[in-house]
Amino acid sequence: MKEIKAIIKAYDEADKKSVGLALATVVRVEGSSYRRTGARMLIMDNGVWVGGISGGCLEGDALKRAQLTIRKSTPTIITYDTTEDDPYQIGVGLGCNGVIDVLLTPLNVNDKNNPVEVLKRCVEAHRETHILITITKLSGDWKNVREGEVIKYTNASSLDVLSNHLIVQELNKAVSEQISIGHSGPCYLGIEEGLGLGCFIEILPPEISMVLMGHQYDVYPLSRLIKEMGWRLTIVAELQKINPHIISIADDVVLPANFQSIFVDDYTAIILMAHDYKTDKNNLPKALATIAPYIGMLGPRIRSEKIWRELTEEGRISPTENMDRIHAPVGLDIGAVTPEEIALSLIAEVKAALSGRDGRFLRLRTTVIHNR
Repeated sequence: MKEIKAIIKAYDEADKKSVGLALATVVRVEGSSYRRTGARMLIMDNGVWVGGISGGCLEGDALKRAQLTIRKSTPTIITYDTTEDDPYQIGVGLGCNGVIDVLLTPLNVNDKNNPVEVLKRCVEAHRETHILITITKLSGDWKNVREGEVIKYTNASSLDVLSNHLIVQELNKAVSEQISIGHSGPCYLGIEEGLGLGCFIEILPPEISMVLMGHQYDVYPLSRLIKEMGWRLTIVAELQKINPHIISIADDVVLPANFQSIFVDDYTAIILMAHDYKTDKNNLPKALATIAPYIGMLGPRIRSEKIWRELTEEGRISPTENMDRIHAPVGLDIGAVTPEEIALSLIAEVKAALSGRDGRFLRLRTTVIHNR
């Protein structure tokens, strides 16, 4: 989401009367690649770009091709194959060993449904998961859609623009499959002879939302790292106790008495870090009353276990319920000592937990790193 926001900002600030624009989107990946499907870069015909589709090896070539695409006003798919031992192939020698399809779409700035405008409406919506269908290939006679177009999917009726019952039926099934597995992917449908549709079905969740319940000095390095990640930051503390620098970078500051006003969803992590036993103890039942999938408690295990035991004895929490949501001590075991290192450990665990990973060394992983 951070990259998308940067692209939107650059798009809004561009001098559209003098600069041509195109959007590059990774729509298919086979094998390994530095970036996955959904990676984007905004390209201007003056040589400026924002975002990225690789680790830096493909961007220069994509810029040249995008400039041609802008002049022709025609979307095009570029395939980068890093599996071939061809010294003239862009990306060879990087060790990625994958095939990457990149869709280059010239942007009509007068079209309020161009891909960046669609992304802008997604970002402006309040913490929703969006389903976007990008048309990557059309075969046969299509009157109402064109390659490069993005359809914002809310239900089956969103696909009526395709004006083909069989395509709509099959594409709706494909969307349901991607939703069920929880990640984006390409799709090609050939229903009738000579009629086909290729697309990229993208699951676009909101950014992670971090709720920090505390005001001590270690909130500051954690807050800075959260914002560097492009996540949402809410601080829960009395205003007079918060460092002004933290207030300046937080998206929201909420008084403890107003904790229930915070919007909490499946992408929210709540961290108890008041450094005050009584405060953390009182905050734990509040956090457990939400649907937040991750609740972290700063401090040693013995302290957390004491809080849990006392709350259980007082009948304020269930002795076994919600244990899988609580992370105490919080963070991954990286040998963190300083506030900055602890922030890194904490952020890494939150990302791992919300991604369904265990945070182990990648060299110990026996399956592919990314879902395919």
